[in-house]
Amino acid sequence: MAPPARYCVPGERLCSTEEASAGSGTYARHGSIFASLAGCLQKCAEGGGLPVVSVVRDAEAQLLPGVGAVVTCKVCSINSRFAKVNILYVGSTPLKSTFRGTIRREDIRATEKDKVSRALLGVQMVPISWCEMQCPQTHTKDFRKVARVQPQFLQT
Repeated sequence: MAPPARYCVPGERLCSTEEASAGSGTYARHGSIFASLAGCLQKCAEGGGLPVVSVVRDAEAQLLPGVGAVVTCKVCSINSRFAKVNILYVGSTPLKSTFRGTIRREDIRATEKDKVSRALLGVQMVPISWCEMQCPQTHTKDFRKVARVQPQFLQT
């Protein structure tokens, strides 16, 4: 029985350039070969030379979020510069496993990016519409991008 294929993620170091040469789905840098795709690692021996290492996407490959994709995320942690999230859906398709992502502070708003603060007076903001948050203590409203607000949390 053949051993299961090794699954690689982009940026993962695969081997040294002395052991093999870079094939499709890989790149060589600083004496090492790295994966440029998410997929299965393949090593093919060519003649008497070095084997060629490549990464091949599976036919039933995991759906990967791309630039500009609409995703649904779960916020894991927040600090003053960015929020760390787990990406759960790409469009309406659930992912087999979660991907980590980062939302930078300057990407929260389309305008006045330098005025973003994630909490007022250390109190968690409450969504009041798809584009507004409100401080429950001071009732100060702040324009932000807001994910789908569940009806029980909407204030009228």
